Amino acid sequence: MQRVTAFFTELMRRYLPDPFVFAIGLTLLTMALAVIVQGQTVTALTTSWGKGFWALLAFTTQMAVILAMGYVLATAPLTDRFLNRLVSHVDSPRMAIIVATLVGGIGSYLNWGFGLVVGGIVARKLALRVKGVHYPLIIASAYSGFTLYGLGLSASIPVLISTKGHPLEAQMGIIPLSETIFSPTMLITSLVTIITLPLLNAWLHPKPGQPVKEIDRALEEAPKAAPAIDIDEGKTLANRLNNSRLLSYVIGAIGMGYVALHFVQGGSIDLNLINFFILFLGILLLGTPIRYVEKLNEGIRTISGIILQYPFYAGIMAIMASSGLVNTLSEAFVKVATPATLPFWGLISSFVINFFAPSGGGHWVIQGPFMIEAAKTIGASVGHTSTAVMLGNAWNDLVQPFWILPALALSRLKLKDIMGYTVIMMFWIGIVYSVAILVWG
Repeated sequence: MQRVTAFFTELMRRYLPDPFVFAIGLTLLTMALAVIVQGQTVTALTTSWGKGFWALLAFTTQMAVILAMGYVLATAPLTDRFLNRLVSHVDSPRMAIIVATLVGGIGSYLNWGFGLVVGGIVARKLALRVKGVHYPLIIASAYSGFTLYGLGLSASIPVLISTKGHPLEAQMGIIPLSETIFSPTMLITSLVTIITLPLLNAWLHPKPGQPVKEIDRALEEAPKAAPAIDIDEGKTLANRLNNSRLLSYVIGAIGMGYVALHFVQGGSIDLNLINFFILFLGILLLGTPIRYVEKLNEGIRTISGIILQYPFYAGIMAIMASSGLVNTLSEAFVKVATPATLPFWGLISSFVINFFAPSGGGHWVIQGPFMIEAAKTIGASVGHTSTAVMLGNAWNDLVQPFWILPALALSRLKLKDIMGYTVIMMFWIGIVYSVAILVWG
């Protein structure tokens, strides 16, 4: 296994470019496929690309918000004390890998934005505490837990299709969560993943005597310059308001009250509600308005890649949809499918499509209509097929550079440092998800 890991690590080191370069390359590849496979003219695909470039701007903002505010939650004093207590009991490198994977996985199961950030934070804490931990691997391990979001409470496709008024309601109706992520098969799949993935990651750790790249403790522990303090500032009304716990608690309570009323009145979960909840929970946990602002400013650095790259992926999605590439790709799988195997082929096709459309919601917009129509035509389960598309998305995220960006920002590592490990993790998760979907079918 060490040789296999070394092979993929060296392969990524030599040939994997920066995630932004990867996005540009995918754009050019999609354009070429649209011309060669679909017969699109350069003028038509360029027009589609340009018109679609900002089509997901609102969704881009939602993603940026959930990550930045997730960072605030993950670094709030209460959370930080809990994480410090957790890592204080870890003394060996392999146990550190297991804990980082579990924290990232459980956090992502609860909320993918929170999991992405808290996994990276606890991985850094463990790397600083435990001597001999291979830093690229522990960051990759914490990130690998992100795949559990596809089975969890913020799985975008299952949550979306369980919501009244969703875009495909006329075509497929409302699919309750009991038929998707809360079905017995998917609950068992979640359990298998959360048990086996940490063990796999621990197994990947270099053995004694093999090279280990530890975290740069001198850089991480360097004292930060304290901000200049105005001795008269504490006496001003402005400063008292900035540091007012009363203001934070009042507005936080109002925000939590709205969330409670939303569910009492029959409302459902969506991204806006999730963002609303973590915003006001963060305000309550940080205690004062100015502390929240300071932490949010720190979290902003984790979203620069999303702001830059997501429009490029929106453009790719526009080309895929307008040219018919998604339908062509999905049809190739559906032609060999039966009612029992269509979800499996949906999983595989979703894995491929996610390279070009790395977003559960945006992905569903272009692949969902065709897969649901295929399920209805051949008599396959609509709930199973939808969940399979979600799992294909979450499976591919292990090697999709886009979602690794927050982990890279927190760790100060390069994509090529950790991708060799996530490729190995991707192979194992592919086996787990494929078996689960086939057994379910």
